[in-house]
Amino acid sequence: MSNRVLVSTRKGLFFVERRGSNWEIVHSMFLGDNVTLSLADPRNETLYAAMNLGHFGVKLRRSRDDGRSFEDVAAPAYPEGETISTGDGKPDQPASTRLIWSLAAGGSDQPGRLWAGTLPGGLFRSDDHGSSWTLMRGLWEQPGRKDWFGGGYDAPGIHSICVDPRDSRTLRVAISCGGVWITRDDGDSWTLSADGMYADYMPTELRGNPNIQDPHCMVQCRDAPECLWVQHHNGVFRSSDGAATWTDVPKVIPSAFGFAVAVHPRDPDCAWFVPAVKDEFRYPVDARLVVSRTRDGGKSFTVLDHGLPQAASYDLIYRHGLAVDASGARLVMGSTTGGLWISEDQGDSWQALAARLPPIHAVCFR
Repeated sequence: MSNRVLVSTRKGLFFVERRGSNWEIVHSMFLGDNVTLSLADPRNETLYAAMNLGHFGVKLRRSRDDGRSFEDVAAPAYPEGETISTGDGKPDQPASTRLIWSLAAGGSDQPGRLWAGTLPGGLFRSDDHGSSWTLMRGLWEQPGRKDWFGGGYDAPGIHSICVDPRDSRTLRVAISCGGVWITRDDGDSWTLSADGMYADYMPTELRGNPNIQDPHCMVQCRDAPECLWVQHHNGVFRSSDGAATWTDVPKVIPSAFGFAVAVHPRDPDCAWFVPAVKDEFRYPVDARLVVSRTRDGGKSFTVLDHGLPQAASYDLIYRHGLAVDASGARLVMGSTTGGLWISEDQGDSWQALAARLPPIHAVCFR
């Protein structure tokens, strides 16, 4: 089991470790700075921290000594002259990196490979551990991208990257709002693959258009990567054929709306969600923070609440605010109000960190 968690927050990066029977903050970096995402590369000891420093822009920092120190590396940047066109009527504008919204390590056969998804909807590849980046033009120049538009942001963005462990050249990415796309040649060419999803926020004739779907988060089962789960704006969807088709999962309780999803690394039928009240509300149903778990591929769900706040709770869990470790037993969850909870038993019970952290953007196990 993993004994360390990286917690990316509005005011710094926090390292939380299991000490005896408790979890405690043991280290922090970048206090006061907006750390939007972190990655612990499973192939080596390298850590990455993505930051959005407002006037000073988007930054990326790398640690080769388990977080004791960090160095600046290049952040993905758009070539001069690139523009953003969206399908919601906004005027074209220059493309610039507003947010590193996803980071993923390449396969074991690609030791320097990293992938980064950004706002405004570009995918970048690095082959030198983040020292330099290349825009994947095969996706950026898709004719259909002119129909993409922003979900919670003004521009579309790539928030989920799934590298197939059987073939490192195969990736699946989820875009809000631009559907799911697949490459099988290391990012050179792409296929749109969101058939079966639906968008109730669009006119009836566009409801099933795969190119304008709003997946909030997409994850794949490590040992059965043909199985993927998506928490979508309009519910939960599951694929058992490598994202070729998607099936609606209708029985999520107490709500099918949310942002975060995690899947067991060995059991593709076991997944966790954090339900919320939809659209402009975006807080837990009945102000009770719960986790919904399925162990039968979405046929039924169990509501898990032991150790979670059950009254006057307005914690929202962002799409990267829920994670499961490599054993499939431990989960961590961080909220917009700075709460952090860890489960040792697949979500049956939760332990709250004593500290109140800044708003949490993302969590991951080390």
